[in-house]
Amino acid sequence: MNVTQAIARILKLEGVEWMACFPRNPLIEAGAIEGIRPISFRQERAAVMAADGYSRMKDRQRFGVVAVQEQAGAENAMGGISQAFADNIPILVLPLGSSLERVAVRPYFSAARTYQSIAKQVEVIARPEMVWDVMRRAFHALRNGRPGPVVVEMPADVCDQEVPDGVQPYQSPNISIQVPCAADINDAVGTLLAAKRPVIWAGMGVLLSGATAELRELAELTEVPVYTTMPGKSSIDERHPLALGAGSMATTLAARQWIRESDVLFAVGSSMTRTPYGEAIPPGKTIIHNVASIEDINKDFAADIPLPGDAKATMQAMIEEVKAQLGEKGRKGQTDVPAQISQVKGKWLEEWMPLLTHDEEPINPYRVIWELNRNLDLENSIVTHDSGSPRDMMVPFFTATVPHSYIGWGKSTHLGYGIPLMIGAKLAKPDKFCVNFMGDAAFGMSGLDIETAARTGVPITTIVVNNGGMATYPGGFPVARTVYGVTNMYGDYAKIAEGMGAVGITVIRPVEIAPAIRKARELNAEGKTVLLDVHTRFEDHRSPGGR
Repeated sequence: MNVTQAIARILKLEGVEWMACFPRNPLIEAGAIEGIRPISFRQERAAVMAADGYSRMKDRQRFGVVAVQEQAGAENAMGGISQAFADNIPILVLPLGSSLERVAVRPYFSAARTYQSIAKQVEVIARPEMVWDVMRRAFHALRNGRPGPVVVEMPADVCDQEVPDGVQPYQSPNISIQVPCAADINDAVGTLLAAKRPVIWAGMGVLLSGATAELRELAELTEVPVYTTMPGKSSIDERHPLALGAGSMATTLAARQWIRESDVLFAVGSSMTRTPYGEAIPPGKTIIHNVASIEDINKDFAADIPLPGDAKATMQAMIEEVKAQLGEKGRKGQTDVPAQISQVKGKWLEEWMPLLTHDEEPINPYRVIWELNRNLDLENSIVTHDSGSPRDMMVPFFTATVPHSYIGWGKSTHLGYGIPLMIGAKLAKPDKFCVNFMGDAAFGMSGLDIETAARTGVPITTIVVNNGGMATYPGGFPVARTVYGVTNMYGDYAKIAEGMGAVGITVIRPVEIAPAIRKARELNAEGKTVLLDVHTRFEDHRSPGGR
């Protein structure tokens, strides 16, 4: 077999069922021959985003794969790769490369050279006999250590060359689980139990390691409340008495209060990266820091007790230590922390109810979120935001229940991520009702991939907050906005969806929201992609949070 055929054979062996692509790469045909379904998107960036969405659902057991062409294709993919890199998402990117003789000749684009700053690992298959080793290292990197994009560039001339006989065949690498040492576990538990006002800061690593049950048990044994980062949202049921909520540039009042007042913060499955799209951590706290990648410890915050290792294995060890110190029941029912949280949550929601239940026209976008909470089967749905206002409205107020029922993203904030992200999520979980909530600016970045969902039979629902402009920036450009209309934008998005083979539904009045959501769910179950064009007002209110 040649190099391309060998890669396709490896992908099949690794359980790859589909591959995002655009527009050409010899791996598309070679993969199809192996039974790997190619799905062509309307742009390379969207193809990468869909692979990202798939990987987020699969917890490092399966991975999104994307194949693009050399030069322009590899160049256009950079936005999606950089977003996956910022969010620590393991995807496999397979760009075709120029022939080896042209690699160093201007203006030929080298993905291997250029992607170094936005990928966890980059390699080139420079000779056909390298294919087995390069691909083994690629899947090892996908499964182990800090998650992130792995890139294997395929030079066009090498792709056609035969793999020589006698080379050691491909051997699939295993996942290696690391656990902190017993002494550090003992110190961490002792510090957590001795704290006056501790808080657990749960990141996406809890989801990727399948540790949501352990997170809940540890929180209940210690009666320590849980805040989740935006990527970590859904790692605990947000209806749980110890759940504080999640945060981006906006968060819940309970989360803000506990984080600011806490004396000990236990970060689990989180890189603790400083970002404007996450809750700030005030100085003066004792920090216990668990993360899979040791290089993230002491990166942005000094760790008093570092716990490098897998989130699930780490919390399992901590649970056993808590029981050793306090007994099998721990502190269950022995504190008033749940009552305190309930009181703060109640006060906060009471203040926000006028916006959440707003009954006038144009529709307040918070009313859409309220209706999603009331009309979705929360355990059988997957919801995501887009960047900007949709993110900061959704993260505090949408109720995540089971793992991956919400996808939070955005240390980098690429507009338009929601549509292809949901296509990838639907491919990973075809039985779920998949919904993305986006603004009209975001739709302009990826709206044509509504056609991809319709064409490929991957039915998703897109809710467009159609307010005629960029709601995040109305005060930022007073002259440019009022004189030149720089933030204005218009569209009949329901009509656009209809023209691309989807079902478009226009929603004008608040009472139309709930029936439209229920109808979208019915249509998705029939295999039809849906867009809800919801005509809304500008809304500047944000729940306390962010910087």
